[in-house]
Amino acid sequence: MPDININGRTKVKTLKNNIKRAYGCTLRVYSGSSFASDEATLASIRIKGLKSKGEFTVNGNMLVGNFENKMKAEFGIRVQIASPDNSYLVSNGITLSAAGRL
Repeated sequence: MPDININGRTKVKTLKNNIKRAYGCTLRVYSGSSFASDEATLASIRIKGLKSKGEFTVNGNMLVGNFENKMKAEFGIRVQIASPDNSYLVSNGITLSAAGRL
């Protein structure tokens, strides 16, 4: 399972594709209460006034809840991890790689 580096210049579609390819699960990225545009960068959709703390690396052993919280803390972006077919949200207590095997 490869590590994924995430920074503010990363496009939403790139991050979603990287998560899907590496761990098999689906990433939902929000801009406010709507889904974010695939062409948007993470920096462009973050909460106004929040400065990004730079970048971080995620791996398949990270818990879903920790990943979602880290994205909110680092980038001010709400994300959720869903099943591989995007039909339901997965538990926060499992790893990203386990979410891709549901």
